[in-house]
Amino acid sequence: PAFRRFQRGYYRVYLPALAADWLQGPYLYKLYQHYRFLEGQIAILYVCGFASNVLFGLVSSSLVDRLGRKKSCVLFSLTYSVCCLVKLSRDYLVLAAGRVLGGLSTALLFSAFEAWYVHEHVERYDFPSEWIAVTFSRAAFWNNVIAVGAGGAADFFAEWLGLGPVAPFMVSIPLLVLSGVFAVKNWDENYGKKRAFSKTCGDGLKCLLSDRRVLLLGTIQALFESVVYIFIFLWTPVLDPHGAPLGIVFSAFMAASTLGSSLYRLAVSKRYHLQPV
Repeated sequence: PAFRRFQRGYYRVYLPALAADWLQGPYLYKLYQHYRFLEGQIAILYVCGFASNVLFGLVSSSLVDRLGRKKSCVLFSLTYSVCCLVKLSRDYLVLAAGRVLGGLSTALLFSAFEAWYVHEHVERYDFPSEWIAVTFSRAAFWNNVIAVGAGGAADFFAEWLGLGPVAPFMVSIPLLVLSGVFAVKNWDENYGKKRAFSKTCGDGLKCLLSDRRVLLLGTIQALFESVVYIFIFLWTPVLDPHGAPLGIVFSAFMAASTLGSSLYRLAVSKRYHLQPV
């Protein structure tokens, strides 16, 4: 029962943050198009977001450990809320600054929350470490469900209610505030080990260059991600002229992704033994 309560406390903060993130997926390109920006200008805005995510991703773990995991989750709620608010502006530089904030927020989303959970699970509550996988697998399941639902919700606010492509971003803000408030009220603070940033980067680079498999895996991952990011950029301008409901299409993409994950788990299960060698 104590573990279930602890899990629920984690999900109460983490799942609204994920929902806010997914809501922003279907209508980002459409919003910039709505503001009359050219395709090249929109591409630069996307690059600003991706580059920001890369740069902040390098320092996010050190930042989170020093600042505190709980404070970092609250900081995520604040920065992502501001990122959503600036979508109301038609000024190109303001929108670019919003994309930079979005990159920081994404880096925090995928580092601070899990780091907080692992520390609390092991250090404060002393639950068995095997149970960590239970929490994260359930979080992954709900993440998929939320992603599918977010596409439909975005379509409802933007198209059905006629509020336009900025609406899903505004709907994200209450969810972000809810996540931050729950973190402030219910979570205790914890910190990581303070390590020199240069040493962390040096160790990572040494690992990358000393093991050929790590380098190959990183290369394959980079190529795969580049294809995904090109797809993320192009799917809206390709489908939108044909009147496709963008939110519903986004939900279909997320459902297909969920199906792929399920098929993979089935393939490598004891029943089929399709484990790669």
